[in-house]
Amino acid sequence: MLLNITRENHTPLHQAERERDRLPPISSHSSSGLDRGPKLPYPSLNFISNHRKEDGSHSISSQFILPGIRHGRELPPICPNVRLKHQHQHRITVDNLPPEVRARFATDPVMPLRTKTVKEFQEDIERATVSGDWKHIHDFYLTTFGSFLELNAAFKKDASPPFNTIEDSGINTKFINAVYDALSLTPPDAQRAVLKGIINSLLREWKGRRTKDDLRAYFILVQNPQCTSPATYVIYAHLLRQIAALAEADHYFLMHWFKKLSQKRFKQLVERLHLFISTRLFPVKPEELPPMAKCSWWIPSATKVLSLLNAANIISSTPILPFVDFYNPTLDHTDFMEDYRIWQTQGNSTRFTFCQFAFILSTVVKKAVIQKDSEQQMISMARQSLVDKVSRRQRVDMSLLFLNIKVRRLQLVSDSMDELTRNRADLKKKLKVSFVGEAGLDMGGLTKEWFLLLIRQIFHTDYGMFTFFNDSHCHWFSSWKCDNFSEFRLVGVLMGLAVYNSITLDISFPPCVYKKLLTPPVVPCDLDLPVGMATLTLDDLQQVMPDLSHGLAELLSYEGNVEEDFCTTFQVSQEELGVIKSYNLKPGGDKIPVTNQNRKEYVQLYVDFLLNKSIYRQFTTFYYGFHSVCTSDALMLLRPEEVEILVCGSPNLDMGSLQKAAQYEGYSKTDPTIRAFWDVVLGFPLKFQKRLLHFSTGSDRVPVGGMADLNFKISKIDASTEWLPISHTCFNQICLPPYKNKKELKQKLTIAISNAEGFGLE
Repeated sequence: MLLNITRENHTPLHQAERERDRLPPISSHSSSGLDRGPKLPYPSLNFISNHRKEDGSHSISSQFILPGIRHGRELPPICPNVRLKHQHQHRITVDNLPPEVRARFATDPVMPLRTKTVKEFQEDIERATVSGDWKHIHDFYLTTFGSFLELNAAFKKDASPPFNTIEDSGINTKFINAVYDALSLTPPDAQRAVLKGIINSLLREWKGRRTKDDLRAYFILVQNPQCTSPATYVIYAHLLRQIAALAEADHYFLMHWFKKLSQKRFKQLVERLHLFISTRLFPVKPEELPPMAKCSWWIPSATKVLSLLNAANIISSTPILPFVDFYNPTLDHTDFMEDYRIWQTQGNSTRFTFCQFAFILSTVVKKAVIQKDSEQQMISMARQSLVDKVSRRQRVDMSLLFLNIKVRRLQLVSDSMDELTRNRADLKKKLKVSFVGEAGLDMGGLTKEWFLLLIRQIFHTDYGMFTFFNDSHCHWFSSWKCDNFSEFRLVGVLMGLAVYNSITLDISFPPCVYKKLLTPPVVPCDLDLPVGMATLTLDDLQQVMPDLSHGLAELLSYEGNVEEDFCTTFQVSQEELGVIKSYNLKPGGDKIPVTNQNRKEYVQLYVDFLLNKSIYRQFTTFYYGFHSVCTSDALMLLRPEEVEILVCGSPNLDMGSLQKAAQYEGYSKTDPTIRAFWDVVLGFPLKFQKRLLHFSTGSDRVPVGGMADLNFKISKIDASTEWLPISHTCFNQICLPPYKNKKELKQKLTIAISNAEGFGLE
């Protein structure tokens, strides 16, 4: 039976055929079968319709639309000679069709069959290289990148399985890598063919949810190495825009697929996006790119795609890249304070800010934001104090502009606690420290030493506030119970003051302390809400108590009968001031045995008890002490690792970098005294290098910006060579007499750095 296109279609024959030809064939039946007559009891029909919705997009309908039929669910009579008066009684509908015909018809285009392998492709490349005939390769690239359908046909492992899982993208990664790696070897016309195909794919008007094949196509295209060139940035930007606009569920799939990439390919993606953002911000040749006003969406789109890669890095069992690889140093040179102010006022609104994607901002930027935010708060507090004095007609003393701490060295802890408690309202003023009986003026050096000595005393094991674990080389909160935890508040205040005043501290806390400190990053309005109760794992415990963590890991992997062999209950014991005390991990825990079935719960409860519950009061007091000083919204931008860097700086000394960044006054870097100085310093063991840094700067830690940020200076003093070197820690300066030789310099310098406590004036 031949069905002709009639005028009831309102579509001319050639137009209908043209519309149909735009889509790949869905039905496996040949239309010629209609001419020869049906071989089955029912005719083989190709039920295809390409509808344009009201919004103008095309959709493939699953309804059966045939020419001359008013209702899509009705089929024409089988035999053309059936009498009209019986037509209604014998009409065949979908409801009374046999199951094999009534089955749902495919709505997605059938994927073309592509069988080329990696080996065959590489052989094609080799033949083209030898012969110089690249037409076959050109056609391959043009066809493959011409549509999302062809991309899937070429690179999908198997056309049949849907591969609709987050665990497997279904993509032949080796083939993609081979095709992209060979692209740079091909003639320019083949490379242009790829870009032309991508343009055609992206120009298609998309509406509604994407299929997994569409996601696969995006996943393939975003790996294109051509996107490193500014000449391709317009195409790259549109690709990134479409990926950024995908639904959250689609982003979830892409995120998991990204984490399956090799480190090399993953890093290339990250670097490509950073280069795109940096080039758009500061183009080398502005004429190569459209005006910023016409492509303001470029950077937001790229940053959102980069956030997918960052998320993939986070959820990976082991990070693919260090988190610092997601920093974009170019942003250090932008107006990040304006970006921060917009974010503060508008939050995560529709207006884009980099602060919404804090992973891209370096620690240098975050420190600068916190520092400037702190300075504004200091100025505000000082101004308010000044206004209060003037309004009361009282004498204005310039000391009221500062947080003044005056302490005795022998009563350092008690005096410091008293001073900080007495000046609690002034904690957000600029800190100035003086030691009783010493004539030093605090231009920064006395403050550094006060922090150093106070931290050293508080964290000493004899003081009892913290326990030091030799295996992990870190301090942890003592779990002893008492009625007064004010000294823990003092430690929190000290850490807050250090961040607030840009001082680095020599504190050996494990990383989980900084996770707890940011849980939440801003003090909740409801003071009854718990703070510091971070979700911690066995990995966190390993950084504090590695032996115990190892034992619990063995419990989890034990293949025997846990209950009979371990004889453990949901009760734990720990020593407190020489007394062994027992605690139930859950109600009635002393009567609940640990079994193969509940051992995961036991381990999680044990970790939570050790790192959260057993020290809850100590840490809560510490938390509120820190946040009483550091109330900046910028804390929400920080990772726990970044808080640690802000508080402690970096313990990794690089004296070579310090030598390169050093400045000289009265000397030049080629003078014999300077050459001898660096020979001695670079030959010092780490212990003495730290002493030198402490002698010169007041701290043995490296600040966030590295050695270059110290502004280290070596000055010449016209004094006898019998003098020891002199330092001005306020200015990170060391003064050297012109010593006669290297031996004399080493002797004098060693004496000076080994006796570097106390301040005086000449």
